[in-house]
Amino acid sequence: MKHQNNTESNGQRTSPLEMTPEAFRALGYGLIDQIADFLGTLPDRPVTTGETPSEIRTLIGERRLPREGEDAERILAQTAKLLFDHSLFNGHPKFLGYITSSAAPIGALADLLAAAVNPNVGAWNLAPVASEIERQTISWIAEMIGYSNECGGILVSGGNMANFVGFLAARHAKAGWDTRKNGMRHEDGQQLRVYASKETHTWIHKATDLFGLGTDAIRWIGTDTSQRMDVSALRRQVQQDAQNGDRPFMVIGTAGSVSTGAIDPLHEIAEVCKRHDLWFHVDGAYGAVAAVLPDAPADIRGMQLADSIALDPHKWLYAPLEAGCTLVRNPESLRDPFVYRPAYYKFDDIGGEAPINFADYGPQNSRGFRALKVWLGLRQVGRAGYEKMISDDIVLARRLYELAEMHPELQAFTHSLSITTLRYVPQHFDMGSPAADDDLNKLNTELLTRLQEGGEAFVSNAVIDGKYVLRACVVNFRTTMADIEALPEIIARIGRQVDAEWRK
Repeated sequence: MKHQNNTESNGQRTSPLEMTPEAFRALGYGLIDQIADFLGTLPDRPVTTGETPSEIRTLIGERRLPREGEDAERILAQTAKLLFDHSLFNGHPKFLGYITSSAAPIGALADLLAAAVNPNVGAWNLAPVASEIERQTISWIAEMIGYSNECGGILVSGGNMANFVGFLAARHAKAGWDTRKNGMRHEDGQQLRVYASKETHTWIHKATDLFGLGTDAIRWIGTDTSQRMDVSALRRQVQQDAQNGDRPFMVIGTAGSVSTGAIDPLHEIAEVCKRHDLWFHVDGAYGAVAAVLPDAPADIRGMQLADSIALDPHKWLYAPLEAGCTLVRNPESLRDPFVYRPAYYKFDDIGGEAPINFADYGPQNSRGFRALKVWLGLRQVGRAGYEKMISDDIVLARRLYELAEMHPELQAFTHSLSITTLRYVPQHFDMGSPAADDDLNKLNTELLTRLQEGGEAFVSNAVIDGKYVLRACVVNFRTTMADIEALPEIIARIGRQVDAEWRK
């Protein structure tokens, strides 16, 4: 195979990717100007353009990999315009759809800085400053939510991975045999059992599937009228499984469910776990950071008793994607499922000190510098800043619930943390009809489709006791009271349009 020689006569290498400081500076200044203009005009843009996949593919262009390169300034400017004109903006003040926050501008700058240095935060000697910043970030997050200051932790990509890490720590600690060596085989044929409410996020399906238990290992525990785990039912199920020869090993409590923001009775769940020697894991991907509030819900304080907690800084800490976090009370419980030391690793001693190597605490060896954007956000606004922003989001969601209660065409369902659910009900509608809920489910499904595609505002949906409802989640430091107060009439107007068309 013939290779091109890119080495000049003076021994210097030329590379098509390299830039001079002057060229990089010019490109960077130009891009920053475009981003700043975009952020300044964000409230005036539609939340989304509602374009179809084929329309977006046409914009990008169906073509083969280019043989020759293109001018960097031109393709950066083109790509910025493509993103600014054809995206869904979760930073828009009327984006209230999913638990993806508006991203802090300092986080965007942090990602640029992290990528420029490009440390591999798998081993300390590959990323000394980055490793220590990640260690401090984990400590600050634990302090923020009132968790043990002796805990271990790691930053991962998001809620699924954060929960996976807690799940694997639990399996190793409580299975009762060496799962690393023997896998899920046990001489007595015991079936591991994990307990979760029906409101638990779908990560638990993936975890039991991927890590060898199978989804039948999940015991789904019912909920009360507030969508909180029924702890009495949990106690009965754990006792019954133990009597039947199964091996209960883990209970998952939720601190802020995806659908409604419900918080399980975590103190009571902790008591069950202590009594039966079970691992207590809390999925706080969304709601855990609400524990920072002086008036935080009492149930959320039960996280302090957990063996492990999953939470996402890219949710209610407003960090750019991706940033999830797992905290584990005993740091060794986090190392035990993951640490392997091949002969080519030489990471155990730095100047006579034992460094932290984050590859030992999770599934990744090569790891990006996720912590920087979280760390800088925490430094920029401090604990008080997050208390204010999180509290403001909750106030706005509560106000939406109140407005829905007062609106003659809206029915308010739930409010918890910063999530409110509601649905549209035409004024003429006969709620006593046998098909009432089915008809309203269809109407609100179509309403939501048009709302999302229209670009005025963006909410999502939940299903509560068989009823299809609209779900607004405020994790957005750009959302104002005016945005919230405009939403009920937007929903009602679209609802009237759909109802009028269907009644013809």
